[in-house]
Amino acid sequence: MHTHATNLVRQRGTALVIGLVLLAVLTLLAITGMNTASTELLMAGSEQFRQNAFQASETGIEQAITTLAAVPQDGVPVVAPPTLVPNSTTDRYRTTSQYMGEDKDVPGFSAGKFAGLHYRIESTGTSLRNANAVHEQGAYLVASAGGGESVPELPGPPPVE
Repeated sequence: MHTHATNLVRQRGTALVIGLVLLAVLTLLAITGMNTASTELLMAGSEQFRQNAFQASETGIEQAITTLAAVPQDGVPVVAPPTLVPNSTTDRYRTTSQYMGEDKDVPGFSAGKFAGLHYRIESTGTSLRNANAVHEQGAYLVASAGGGESVPELPGPPPVE
């Protein structure tokens, strides 16, 4: 009887040790899961800020296109100051517009009457957590052959006479 009682006490002690080991393993798994979830949350936030910077850069391109007629045709870049994106308090864009040259042979138009003015726009969008996006866009304005005045909203090539 004495050995049977001693084995029973040892079994109870072993069960306690196994239970504590399993509890420690479960605690480590829970801590690892929480750390992974926190890291994924930070990554998702960073991706959102990167998307905001991308959208800010695109907004800068669209705004710069509307002011191309004011860019001097001397080839010197025009750098606009950083500008807040509408309806945002954190996202900004900065644009650089530059005249690149003239094409006197505009397809679909009478030769010598119109010229194509080429521009390059670079827009840098910024958001929180130092998120940045840089985009370049080419633009082409149709102007009278003398240069200067752009022809607004041409419907297409003139009819052939």
